[in-house]
Amino acid sequence: MGLAGFITAASGGVIWLVTQKDKNKELKKRDGYLIVTLGWLSMSFFGTLPFLLSGAIPNFTDAFFETISGFTTTGASILSDIESLPKGILFWRSLTQWIGGMGIIVLAVAILPLLGIGGMQLFVAEAPGISPDKMKPRIKEVAKRLWLIYLGLTFAECILLMFGGMTFFDAINHSLTTMATGGFSTKNTSIAHYNSAYIQYVIIIFMFLAGTSFTMTYFGLKGKFNKVWQNEEFRNYLILSVGLSICIAFFVFSAQWEGFEKSFRDSLFQVVSIITTTGYVTADYTAWAPFLTVIFFLLMFTGGSAGSTAGGIKIVRHTLLFKNSFLEMKRQLHPSAVIPVRLNGKAVSGEITYNVLAFVMIYVLVYGVGVFLISFTGVDFDTALGAVATSLGNIGPGLGSVGPVDNFSAITPFGKWLLAILMLLGRLELFTVLMLLNRNYWSRY
Repeated sequence: MGLAGFITAASGGVIWLVTQKDKNKELKKRDGYLIVTLGWLSMSFFGTLPFLLSGAIPNFTDAFFETISGFTTTGASILSDIESLPKGILFWRSLTQWIGGMGIIVLAVAILPLLGIGGMQLFVAEAPGISPDKMKPRIKEVAKRLWLIYLGLTFAECILLMFGGMTFFDAINHSLTTMATGGFSTKNTSIAHYNSAYIQYVIIIFMFLAGTSFTMTYFGLKGKFNKVWQNEEFRNYLILSVGLSICIAFFVFSAQWEGFEKSFRDSLFQVVSIITTTGYVTADYTAWAPFLTVIFFLLMFTGGSAGSTAGGIKIVRHTLLFKNSFLEMKRQLHPSAVIPVRLNGKAVSGEITYNVLAFVMIYVLVYGVGVFLISFTGVDFDTALGAVATSLGNIGPGLGSVGPVDNFSAITPFGKWLLAILMLLGRLELFTVLMLLNRNYWSRY
C-alpha cells in the first residue's frame, strides 16, 4: 500500500510540475469533458496498484475491473473469496467506493457548472437544467456542507452498526460503501452474513439516505420536513421503495411461508439496494419467482435521486418522462394549448424535457449495444441482460451467472473491459464520455 501511494504521489507531482506553466490558463467547456473522463480513468489505473503489488489480484484486467467498479460505486466484483484478503486490501477496496462517492459530489458542485450545467443548479448532472432550491449562495460553502453531511452520515452508520455487533473494521467498511451506494462488503455473502434484523434495518435506512438528494438531506437535518415532502422526486422515491416492497413481501410471504416481518425486511432490503444502486444482498431475489426477477430487472433502470451518490437513470428523469408522455395526449386533444411539464409546481422548459428524452434514448441505445457486444463472449441471454444493466446502472449484482449470489470472475477479459467502459459511461452520465467520441469535438480542439 505504501509503495502504491508513493508511485501515485510521485506521478501526480511530475504532472503538477509539467503543467505549472498552464496553471493560469482558462479552462473551456470542452476541456471539462476531457478532464472529468481522464480523471476518473487515471484514478482507476493508479487504484489498481494496491491489488497488483500485494498480489491480491495479480491480473491487470481483473484489478482494473475491481478498481473501476469501486470508483464508479458499481460494486461488481471478480473476487470469489473476499474474506481471505488482507484487511489493508479490503479497506482500500471500500475506500475506492467512498472516494468515488465524494467524487460525485465534487463533480456536481465544481466540475459540472464548467460543462454548462448551471452553477448553483446543484446536482443537476443527472437532469441538466432542473434547478433545485439553493442551499447557500456560494458553491464553496455548499461543497463544505455536503462533505460534512457525507462524512457525518458515514460515521453515524459506523457507530450504529457497531451497536449491532459488527466489529469496528467491518462497520467502517460497510459504512464507507453504503454512503457511496457502492455495495462492496468484507464478507463473501454480503449482508446476508449478518443474520441480524437490526443491522439490516440500519443499512436499509442509510442506503435510502444515500440514494436521497443531498439537498433534501440537508433540509431534513435543518428540520425543514415540509420542504422535503413537497419535493416530487423524493415523494416518488419513497412511495416506490416502500410500496413496491410491501407488494413483493406479500408474494414472498405467501410463497415461502416465512414470517411476514422477515419477508418484508428481505423485500425492502433488496428493493432499496437495487433502486439506490448500492447492490448489497441479503437474499437471492432471482430465486423467488420469475415475475419478481423481471421486477428487479426493471428496477435496475430506475436509479436513486438526482444529487445523490446513486447511479442509474434517476427518479427525476422518470418523473419528467411520464409527465410529458401523459401531457402529450392532452396536447393532441388541444393542439393550440400551451401545456408545460411541471416539477415541484414550476414549469420545466422544453429544452430540459428534450434533454431528458435524449438521455433516456441514448441510455437504452447504449444498453442494447452493450448486450449485443457482451453476447459475443459466450454468456447466456439472462447474464448478458443483467451484466450490462448492472454495469451501466452502477448497481453490482445482475442476473444469470452474475446474479446476487455470484460474481463476474467467469466473464472473459473482453467482457470485463466492455463492462468497465459501461460503468464509466453510467457514472459520468453518458454525455460526458460520449462527447469525446464525437468527431467534431476533436476537429475543433
